[in-house]
Amino acid sequence: MAEVINMPRLSDTMEEGVVAKWLKKEGEKVEEGDILAEIETDKATMEFESFYEGTLLHIGIAEGETAPVDTLLAIIGEEGEDISELLKGGSDSSKESKDSSKEKEVKKEDSSEKETKESEETKEEESSEDNSNEGELPEGVEIITMPRLSDTMEEGTVAQWLKKEGDKVEEGDILAEIETDKATMEFESFYEGTLLKIGIAEGETAKVDSLLAIIGPKGTDVSGIGSGKTAAPKKKSSSSDSDSKEEQTEETSSNEDSSSKTHSDGKRIFVSPLAKKMAEDKGIDLSAVEGSGENGRIVKKDIESFKASDKPDAKAKDSASPASEESKGGARPYVPAGEESFEEVKNSQMRKTIAKRLGESKFTAPHYYLTIEVNMEVAMASRKQINELPDVKVSFNDMVIKASAMALRKHPRVNSQWTGDSTKIASHIHMGVAVAVEDGLVVPVIKFADQMSMTQIGGNVKELAGKARNKKLQPSEMEGSTFTVSNLGMFGITEFTSIINQPNSAILSVGAIVEKPVVKDGQIVVGNTMKVTLACDHRTVDGATGAAFLQTLKSYLENPVTMLA
Repeated sequence: MAEVINMPRLSDTMEEGVVAKWLKKEGEKVEEGDILAEIETDKATMEFESFYEGTLLHIGIAEGETAPVDTLLAIIGEEGEDISELLKGGSDSSKESKDSSKEKEVKKEDSSEKETKESEETKEEESSEDNSNEGELPEGVEIITMPRLSDTMEEGTVAQWLKKEGDKVEEGDILAEIETDKATMEFESFYEGTLLKIGIAEGETAKVDSLLAIIGPKGTDVSGIGSGKTAAPKKKSSSSDSDSKEEQTEETSSNEDSSSKTHSDGKRIFVSPLAKKMAEDKGIDLSAVEGSGENGRIVKKDIESFKASDKPDAKAKDSASPASEESKGGARPYVPAGEESFEEVKNSQMRKTIAKRLGESKFTAPHYYLTIEVNMEVAMASRKQINELPDVKVSFNDMVIKASAMALRKHPRVNSQWTGDSTKIASHIHMGVAVAVEDGLVVPVIKFADQMSMTQIGGNVKELAGKARNKKLQPSEMEGSTFTVSNLGMFGITEFTSIINQPNSAILSVGAIVEKPVVKDGQIVVGNTMKVTLACDHRTVDGATGAAFLQTLKSYLENPVTMLA
């Protein structure tokens, strides 16, 4: 029977998705776990796997097209199967979805009450089922459900099982890697025993609290467990079957479930998802790996056997770079003088979300800006002395973060949030640090920054910035900021203003250190100064409060030794 696949919700804020690329065509054979398409969400471009096998009978959203979540994406079934009724149903479903959205907006209150009532009834039913199931559990058997690994997580995908059915499990062992709406995280076992059953296969997605696994004494019969509220896995397999399937997926699959990476000569790299992940973890450049799979596809064993000495000579690679750049058509096409022309670039989902959230901040919070110029002579000398110590590296940005954190301790009103009915003043100081990434901007958080040394802050910033650029940030590492610092000084920008990162009340914009004539003791001398601009939310921070904060910040930066007191 044909299976309908809808546009998935790949993040908690995703309302629509763009099909960046189809990796399968209509009429092609599809195996369970094959990459069907690359879908662009509001946060990233993600590979979307098939949970079914058969033939791709219909593509509902063409490459480059945008569609709301739950719109008909594709249909998979048996070759030659009649899907006319499903196509009609998919069209009706999309229409009903749009009508339903409009109705929800008009009757939001009634809908909320109805959903609350249904939710309570469902919980009661699930509770009674849980109780009945618990009563039937054999002695020593523990049920493990899909965990909620972030506050916004509604479902999770098992990226990889690190234990197989029949394996011995100790308390604290990593059972699996689970992909949430924000990151891929390791999941530990809180029990010891034998892994009796895997409820969600690798690559499958399931709701929070769905049956994930069963652990208990070896040989215990658990065949009757999981038939209640939690759906049984679509495909059960023994450990030997799992091994053979993994080997088949890694070595003999002919599908093109590869990343969109290319060699320096412009040739596409074919790589399995597992091999791609292993290469990222080990820092291996895929263009340097020879694939042993079909069509030169890189598989797990290629990454495991790769040695640094196998890497091509760096000079040879560099010498080929300019030619490869030209072959990719990096230069824009020639436009004759006097001719008007536009290049239309489709907005990514991340760009749309940035536009939406920063627009809300700018048009909701009444911004005002305060700028002050700081003499950085002593700070430059202090930094030079600090960095002469072995294994110590402190940047000017680290000094600014430390100074800001200490200034917030003296001016807590700046460390606040507007909630409408009240103003929340945080007693803790968590510094958000704006980091530019390929697709936009993220803000990892340095927690309790006022209690850290500049060296500790520098280490944390470097680690989090690296994770951000490699898309490895955990949800907890991006939550809870009370103040944000944005630094464009390294680009030579001397002064700029930022939009407040809600729900913060302020954000500090840091410019470059500039060598210029200054007046000192009545004489004109060469000095080094830096401008910083504080954007404040006037609902929580008055002008005098913001000015006092900047004065304190300036005193710390001009006399860094006071930050050590």
